[in-house]
Parts: sequence; C-alpha cells; structure tokens
Amino acid sequence: MITAIAACIALGCVAGFLAGLLGVGGGLVIVPGLLFVFHTLGIGGPHLQHLALGTSLATIVFTSVSSLKAHHGRGAVRWQAFRTIAPGIVIGTFAGAQMAGLFSSTGLQWFFVVFAYVIAAQMLLDAKPRAHRQLPGAVATGVAGTVIGALSSWVGIGGGSLSVPYLLWHNVPLKEAIGTSAALGLPIALAGGIGYVVSGWNVAGLPAGSAGFVYLPALAGIVVASFPLARVGAAAAHRLPVPVLKKCFAGLLILLSSKMLYSLL
Repeated sequence: MITAIAACIALGCVAGFLAGLLGVGGGLVIVPGLLFVFHTLGIGGPHLQHLALGTSLATIVFTSVSSLKAHHGRGAVRWQAFRTIAPGIVIGTFAGAQMAGLFSSTGLQWFFVVFAYVIAAQMLLDAKPRAHRQLPGAVATGVAGTVIGALSSWVGIGGGSLSVPYLLWHNVPLKEAIGTSAALGLPIALAGGIGYVVSGWNVAGLPAGSAGFVYLPALAGIVVASFPLARVGAAAAHRLPVPVLKKCFAGLLILLSSKMLYSLL
C-alpha cells in the first residue's frame, strides 16, 4: 500500500502541474497513470479500469472545488447555465457509473482510447465549434448535461473537454465557458465518485483499502500532490508557450492512448 501511495503522489504531481499549466482536466492523465500503477502492483484484476475511473473521479471532487472558487472569484461562472445543466449532469454521471459496472474493463479501455484520440486531435487542430445559437430550454440542456455526464463517467474526467465546446457552441464567451465548465466538474465528480462507490460496493476481489471502485490510498496520494503542483503549473503558464505545450500534451495523450491500445490488441 505504501508503494501505491508513493506512486500516486508522483502521478498527482504530474496531473496537478498539467492541470494548472494547461487548464486540462487531470483525468486524461490520471486514468492511464492509475492503470500503469495498478497493473504494476497487481491491483484491480478484472476491474482494473473501473478502479482507475472511480478513483480519478473521486480526486476531481477535491481539485474542482479549488478551480470553482478561483473562477467564481473572477466572475467567470455563468450560474444560470450551471443550474440548467447540472441536474442532467448529475443524473447522467451517476447512471453512467452504474452502467460502467456492467461493462468489462476491456470495453471501458477501448472507449477511453477512442475518446483520448479525439481530444488529442481537437487540441492539435485547435478546433472550436462555431457559436451560432443561444442555450436552449431546460429540457434540451438537461439532455445535453445527461450525455456529458455519462460520457465523463466512462472516461473518468471532469467533463471540461465536453462542456466547454458545448457552451462555446451556444454563444457563451470563452472565459465564462471555462469557468462554468470548472463549476460543472464538481457535480460530475461527486455523482461519478459516489456512483462508482455504489456500483462496486459488493464486488468481490477488490484490493484492501477500496470503497467500491474507488481505491482510497491512490485517492489520498493524488489529492495531496495535485493541489500544490496545480499552483506551480498556473504560475508557469504565464512564462511558458502554452499553445506549444498544449500540442505537446496532445502528443502525450496519443502516446498514452497508443500504449493502452497496444495492450488491448
């Protein structure tokens, strides 16, 4: 267990720094990192991906609070949009976590690989949706939130790579889209973390220290390290060429996804 905590502290340092530097959700780094750690230590067995996803979402509960406060302090959270989207987010994320318990670890890994390749391509091409409409009514926005939540639960992320484009598409300014997306990361992480605890609660063979599909030693290690390193990354963002680094991060995503794909073939 001590080895797992040490490895996850190192993972938290990397994920926290990248989150602060590039404004990306740590889940896209944390999930493949946890897969490597768990596989190396022989943790997880047939539920390897479930543990990685549940633990990743649980870490985002803590990091999203800090991000939400920072964006709210700058007046960058559009709370009306948050209140409209959040109910669907909660329903979709919790339901998605329950459905994930029915999927095989291999199937979830395939989904992660495809998703990561799409996000990497979007970052490399700097593709952004054209804003051409206003946010729809509560029903349509709730449906969108449900889809965003479900997809986020199957990839173990706070949903920024989905909710930011959705908000930009509906004429929300970039800073407010990022701030509102950061706020939406909290209900995604809460619903997803709880959902993975519930869906894995009675599953046999999980490692000691697990609460359902959330591995608590890894959660503690990542959270302890990611908080201070996120601040370091944010400070570095003002001195380093972030657009170039985003392309490097996209390359890292392709590398991690390709490694996961290779293990699946």
